[in-house]
Amino acid sequence: MEIKIKSLKFDADQKLIAFVEKKVSKLEKFFDGLETVEVVLSLLQEPDNKKVKIMTHVPGQELVIERHAKTFEDAVTEAADAMKEKITRFKEKQSEA
Repeated sequence: MEIKIKSLKFDADQKLIAFVEKKVSKLEKFFDGLETVEVVLSLLQEPDNKKVKIMTHVPGQELVIERHAKTFEDAVTEAADAMKEKITRFKEKQSEA
């Protein structure tokens, strides 16, 4: 699985990139067909100003999760957990069809 990480309005350091890769790589366990996961990190001008958007394609659909938090680590963790749930629900719907 390929993980593409983009940082907008700032330069992500290696520690943050490694953290994102570690969290997002676990998504592959939940769906074998994941080829690419794109993660966009951006800074906003609001209290919870760290925004993380995770996008991936599954057959016939694009799954997108967006989370805001005070730290990128919290936002990445929340977004990755939400994406696991979304992938699990997608797989359940596929098996029912």
